[in-house]
Amino acid sequence: MPQKIRLGFIGANIRSNWASESHFPAIAASPDVELTAVCTTNPVSAEEARQALGARLAFSDYREMVRSDAIDAVVVVVRVPSHYETTMAAIEAGKHVYTEWPLGATTAQAEELANAAAARGLVTATGLQARVTPELMHMRRLIDDGAIGSVLACHVSCFRPGPLERLAKRTWTRDVTLGANPLTIQAGHILDTLRFVAGEPVGLQAVVTTQSKQWYQTDTQKMVDVTAPDNILVNARLTGGAIASMHVANVPFAPSGYRMEVYGSKGSLIVAHPISSNHGNILLKGTAGGKTLEALAVPAGFAEVPAEFPGGPPHAVGQMYALFARAIRGGRIPARLPTFATAVELHHLLDVIRAASATGGIVDVPASALRA
Repeated sequence: MPQKIRLGFIGANIRSNWASESHFPAIAASPDVELTAVCTTNPVSAEEARQALGARLAFSDYREMVRSDAIDAVVVVVRVPSHYETTMAAIEAGKHVYTEWPLGATTAQAEELANAAAARGLVTATGLQARVTPELMHMRRLIDDGAIGSVLACHVSCFRPGPLERLAKRTWTRDVTLGANPLTIQAGHILDTLRFVAGEPVGLQAVVTTQSKQWYQTDTQKMVDVTAPDNILVNARLTGGAIASMHVANVPFAPSGYRMEVYGSKGSLIVAHPISSNHGNILLKGTAGGKTLEALAVPAGFAEVPAEFPGGPPHAVGQMYALFARAIRGGRIPARLPTFATAVELHHLLDVIRAASATGGIVDVPASALRA
């Protein structure tokens, strides 16, 4: 295995907001991976990406790219409805694969992908990078070590922009059947941070609703119906007996960002970010026995990337690439790495939330949705 894991990147559009904000700078700064091949659906944009990102190869057919002997692993950063076919192609070609969250448009797709990769002994990673941000890992360690005593109560909220006027090319997420909406994406990330830090939900109530039922397409000058949920409320009891509440929403004006509060019998811990939990550079505050929250420094031992690595989203995603590469080189999955199995658990948990909202009652969480 070469010193750097050679990546083939599906969805290497240099105008992509998330990839440009996180993956591309993370790969460029990484001592563990290199961008060997890029793929978009158009030969012109693929060559543009190759030149801009310094890749050696460019493809406009992902099926051809995943079969290339020049790459060791595949990264899938495309729209959620295309996750299944591109990820499965990489698996069938025998390539290790890192796919953004959600893993599939449905739980069934996620299970198929996880089972197929496991059957071939491939290393997998899912873009739940909040789990490997140093601030949240430190927060979990403090809780596990009893720094705030027994966890009594938790509250987490994340309010993101939800404009009611958009270009037509930006309204596709209004269709709930496509699997990319505030429940699957934002609530998935936020719920995962809660379960990672404070404990698994064992029973919950939920409200999943669409408050803004139409969007205006500014270029077509048409109103379009929205079926995707934009507000998700969850009340849960966690392992260990703590109670938790979560509100994730897309709102038209002045969203407040992300905040998670954990209150224990001996102290409290708070994390916050102006956008969400998966963007890195999270503010961590705490108090043990006092009334005033103070900023907490994160000790050494949680960083997987060099000290000079860029902060923010590149740092969070860079942590993922470091762990992914280590697993490929060493043949063992680091405990910190969120894999396809982690994603399947979360997909099942979102199914429980949908069921709880539909019934209006308390729903027990099955073992398939809990951390093994």
